[in-house]
Amino acid sequence: MIRKASQQDLSRIAEILVFVKRVQFRPIFQNDDYSFGELQVIPVAKQYSAPPILNHIWVWDDGIVKGLIHIEGTEIAELYVDCFFQNQGIGAFLLEYAINVHQADFLWAIEKNTNAIRFYEAHGFHLTGEKKYEAGTTEYLVKLER
Repeated sequence: MIRKASQQDLSRIAEILVFVKRVQFRPIFQNDDYSFGELQVIPVAKQYSAPPILNHIWVWDDGIVKGLIHIEGTEIAELYVDCFFQNQGIGAFLLEYAINVHQADFLWAIEKNTNAIRFYEAHGFHLTGEKKYEAGTTEYLVKLER
């Protein structure tokens, strides 16, 4: 079910990233120019096709790629599950994979994304009190560790 991402997955990875980011982050950032202008499937697919990124992505695939996790060292850089398949345990499986196989032990989440923070806390992460700005915005990222 969890496997290394490949070039053939790029359109699906980009589709998941674009649509989940629109649904989750547009209410926080309220930036339609970004959400519907800059954030497009083809440019995201091209960005993620670079080996430095694609080599660090694993997907949940049960015949359909339903989610992905991007791991850099021991950091969970991204974890996204297609909106249609959320609340089915896919995110939990991907997170446990990162923890158990890659020894992932920290991540950054948007402070206002309380659902994500609760999810990570339910899986053994805790807020460290460390914050930084999300690049190009006035919103904070908060650090969570295991």
